[in-house]
Amino acid sequence: MGIQLDYIVSAMRSFKTDHLLILLLCILSGALVFEINASIRQPVVVEGDTAPDFTITADNGQTVTVPHFQGKLLVLNFFATWCGPCIEEVPSLSEFAKQYADKGVTVLSISVDQNEQAYKNFVAKYKPAFLTVRERNLHEKFGTFMYPETYLITADGKVLRKIAASADWSTPDVSQYFDGLLRTL
Repeated sequence: MGIQLDYIVSAMRSFKTDHLLILLLCILSGALVFEINASIRQPVVVEGDTAPDFTITADNGQTVTVPHFQGKLLVLNFFATWCGPCIEEVPSLSEFAKQYADKGVTVLSISVDQNEQAYKNFVAKYKPAFLTVRERNLHEKFGTFMYPETYLITADGKVLRKIAASADWSTPDVSQYFDGLLRTL
């Protein structure tokens, strides 16, 4: 009788453990499904969309708000300090920003870096000639996860163009595009 009772107690413990493991597995599976669903539902801004509204204060203290950023065309660039193509893009984007500053174009570059010191070192080393800010969450509103990624946004908040790669902002093609665009806006 003692052996049977030990067997029954052991079987009951095993049964409880199995149920607890199954319950834990169900909870973890539910959490995984929730996370996958949330990532699938993340917005992805494309040409023709209205840009997500935001207000951001650049490093120089200037406030930039979409869609009201002083009536200019906004070149919104997302980058990371550890991104090679982002680093390569800075000199031509700086020249572009200087060339078009008086023509109705604002360049705002947003670092997604978690490390504030890495961001500060980047800005000190490359001295971008455009507005910069470190903001770690705004890229999610745009659905940006690869860097660099740039959006051309009109004064009324419409996304004219999305550039999902690095660009050479100093080419004649870029100048022709922006000169033509600015004539029509």
